[in-house]
Formats: sequence, structure tokens, C-alpha cells
Amino acid sequence: MAEKAILFDATRCIACRACQVACKQWNGLSGESTRNLGTYENPPDLSAQTWVKMRFVESTEGGAPAWTFVRQACMHCTDAACVRVCPTKALAHHELGMVTYDPSECSGCGYCVDFCPFHTPRAGRNLVSGMGKMAKCTMCTSPGLDRIGAGYQPACVKTCPTGALSFADRADLVAEGTARVQALRAQGRANASLYGENELDGLHVLYVLNDSPEAFGLPANPRVPATAMAWKGALQPVGWALGGLAIVGLALNFVIARRAKFSQEAAAKRRK
Repeated sequence: MAEKAILFDATRCIACRACQVACKQWNGLSGESTRNLGTYENPPDLSAQTWVKMRFVESTEGGAPAWTFVRQACMHCTDAACVRVCPTKALAHHELGMVTYDPSECSGCGYCVDFCPFHTPRAGRNLVSGMGKMAKCTMCTSPGLDRIGAGYQPACVKTCPTGALSFADRADLVAEGTARVQALRAQGRANASLYGENELDGLHVLYVLNDSPEAFGLPANPRVPATAMAWKGALQPVGWALGGLAIVGLALNFVIARRAKFSQEAAAKRRK
């Protein structure tokens, strides 16, 4: 089965943020209290309740102010740091390539938040249980809300009014994105590029950029942190072992404390 992807074309985006609204509506995500921080961006960052955000980048062009817009969400990496370090398999690769997430399996450890090279996952806390959970874009493959499995486009793609977002076979989108970049370069955009074709063995969210990745706040050469590889290979098993020993120690301490309590109560009864 051919892998799927989203193509985001920064030259077609008008920052209407309909994608943000559609994502919240489909996934049942709540609005957030915000305040003016001197930008049209709203909310100011991703969160457990905001999985897609349009970031505004101010620059100059020909001596005049200019705006460019960039989509901020999970990049659905082939070599995904979050999948590597997740100890419970809450994060996994879908057969179509995107990174899926099952919150019922999440332990709230936060390793995915720490190791993602794009700083995308966000941790939230359930106000009832107090348990921390990660949250991120699943490209509309969440259990019970799977648009892709039902044959639909992701909600953000469906609602985009300008064609800045496309959803199709990844190979077709790579070809389409390459053609658009070539057209931009022919127009004098020497730094135009297709971001995501090869980064981290291929992203499933591709970007047509009319400037360098750095101009859009994207890492030019993203890498899975070496600490993530070390954690998965050696440190995580040691961590689990130490955690297990800690649990055993707490259990023994509980048993010893209860025995001491019973002994004291028995001695008090005999004295009476």
C-alpha cells in the first residue's frame, strides 16, 4: 500500500487558520485562553489542545516588510524519535507512514516531548485524574476519529480554501512539490526548496518553501538526538530496572511499616 503524506505550500497559504479550527473541531479539542503578544498568531504555541498552528514569519523583501507563513504540527517522520523512545508503544508507525498515537497506552513519561527534533509533542494534564499525557497531530488517524481509514482527507486539508494543503500518495506529492520548487526557482527564488523529501528518512508532511528552511524556523538538517538512541539502547532498560527496584523497595517498606504497626498495637493490648 502506497504511503500517504500532506504537502504544505507556503506560497499558497494566507494564514486564515481554518486548518487550526478544523483540527480542533474534528478532534474535540477545546479553545484556549490567549492574550495579544504583538502578533496575529493565536494561540502563541502548540499545546495539548492545539495540534496544528500557523506560525507567522516577518521578513523584508525589496526593502518592504513581508509575511510568510509556516505550518507547525507533527512532521510524521519515518525515522521518528518519538517512536524510538516511547516505552509503551503508544506511538507507532501507521501502515501508510504517518505516526499514530494511542493515548490509552501513554504512560505520561514525556520522552517524546524531550527528544522530538521539531519540538512538536506537548504534554497536558487531566484535571480529573491529574495524570499527564502527551498530545499531537495524528493526521486524523486517532482511534474512533479515523478519517483516513474511512477514505476521507485529513480535516485540515479538507478545509483549506487556497490549496495550500494537499493529501495524496507521498511519491506523487514529492513529484508535485519538486515541480513547484522548480517553478519558483525559475521565477528567481534561488533558495526555494522541497523540505521533507529526505529529512529523517522522509517526512510525511512535505513543505514547498520559497526560501531556505532556516528562514521559516525549520532545522536545515534535523537529526534524532544521540541521547535518544542511547536512551533506547541502554539507558531506558536501566531506568526501568531502577524503577522496578524502587517499586519493590516501596512495597517492602510498606510491608515492614504495617508489621511494625501491628506489633505495636498488639503490645499495647497486652499491656492493658
